Amino acid sequence: MTHTTVGWHVELEFSEDDQHTRAVAMVRLPDGSEERAHGHASRHRVDARQPRVGEEIAGARALNELAMRLLTKAHEEIDEVSGRVSHPIHV
Repeated sequence: MTHTTVGWHVELEFSEDDQHTRAVAMVRLPDGSEERAHGHASRHRVDARQPRVGEEIAGARALNELAMRLLTKAHEEIDEVSGRVSHPIHV
């Protein structure tokens, strides 16, 4: 049995104002394709300004969406090759 190690690099980029944090997550796959996803967090006007917390929430939401996009992509590829409908397990 051959063991192969493959690495993916995921990039997260944030933009913020006083009330909102937006995140974009992007991964480049070995086949050259890219997947992107977005996440958003809002700060309630009475809460203290904590940029890191907004980034964590928006980033987690973007990564969650990215994971779902990758699952969908993988199942579409399985279906294309196998000629049947696969059933993704949602996390």
